[in-house]
Amino acid sequence: QVQLVESGGGSVQAGGTLRLSCVVSGKTFSSGRGCLAWFRQAPGKEREGVATISSDRDTKYSDSVKGRFTISRDNAKKTLYLQMNNLAPDDTAVYYCAADGEDYCNWPRLEASAYNYWGQGTQVTVSS
Repeated sequence: QVQLVESGGGSVQAGGTLRLSCVVSGKTFSSGRGCLAWFRQAPGKEREGVATISSDRDTKYSDSVKGRFTISRDNAKKTLYLQMNNLAPDDTAVYYCAADGEDYCNWPRLEASAYNYWGQGTQVTVSS
């Protein structure tokens, strides 16, 4: 079992910056050591994979955020981060962190079906 708790959402103006955090916990030492990811969902739109990171910190990004967002992890703190720079109104959505629950993962994926555990979501609103 893996639990994820997100924080850092809020409202900013276009061009602004936010950093999201997600604390990962579980029953064993290896909990949360697999692949982690951030997804987002805007009203009336499909859930979109934003960024993902492997156990060895290989990363992938959606084309819409590449060059603006950075995903990272601190395994000692069991925390996942999403640094979001140069935010635009189209970035407005509920952002979710996700974990596959494995003890090791070397193939990060932006597909929701690859993940078994999800956070509660945090709202990000970007005004023009």
